[in-house]
Amino acid sequence: MRSLAVAVALSLMLGAAPVLAQTEQAPAAGAQKPTAQTPTAPVGPPRPFPEGAKIAVVNIQQVAAESAEGKASTTKVQALHQQKTQQLTDMNKKLQAEQQKLQQQALVMNEQARGQLEREIERQQKEIQRFSQDAQEEVQNLQADLQEAFHRKLMPILQKMAQEKGVQVLLSLQDAGIVWWDTGLDITADVVKQFDATATPAATTTAKPEQK
Repeated sequence: MRSLAVAVALSLMLGAAPVLAQTEQAPAAGAQKPTAQTPTAPVGPPRPFPEGAKIAVVNIQQVAAESAEGKASTTKVQALHQQKTQQLTDMNKKLQAEQQKLQQQALVMNEQARGQLEREIERQQKEIQRFSQDAQEEVQNLQADLQEAFHRKLMPILQKMAQEKGVQVLLSLQDAGIVWWDTGLDITADVVKQFDATATPAATTTAKPEQK
């Protein structure tokens, strides 16, 4: 059997959830990683896979965006993010109410009541900060788990399709430094179809509402 070299970076695009806002805290400083960009596709209609071709290309981001598995994963991450964001919003509203109370009634409060309210505000601020950090970590952990699961399910499909087409190298459009390619070498659509054909019923059911 001919050896198969699969040169593909599996970076699952899950519609990454934005960082949960933290009360009265500036964003952490640091350089952001550059976003991988897919080269511009050649102009012209899709072509059949060239007979005898030994190299093929695949758009992993497109597979993640269009496959039932990828859509289901995105839905899970977004649902968790929305849940945590709502909880954080409720906590912030409660804190703002206490801060407003202190601002409006500070002059008429006795020292003990004012001190107690100030401590409660400080406690809530710390609680919000801890919750925000924990929630962000939870969302990131879910993303990582889903990405790993996506990887495990996708790799056998890529290997099988590469073997069926007789190619020796499968390149990722995002990561291989490709500037031009024959559209016939792009097997992304076939990968999405095969991925959906082997998807679990749960993934297909979750993704159905998003399909038109």
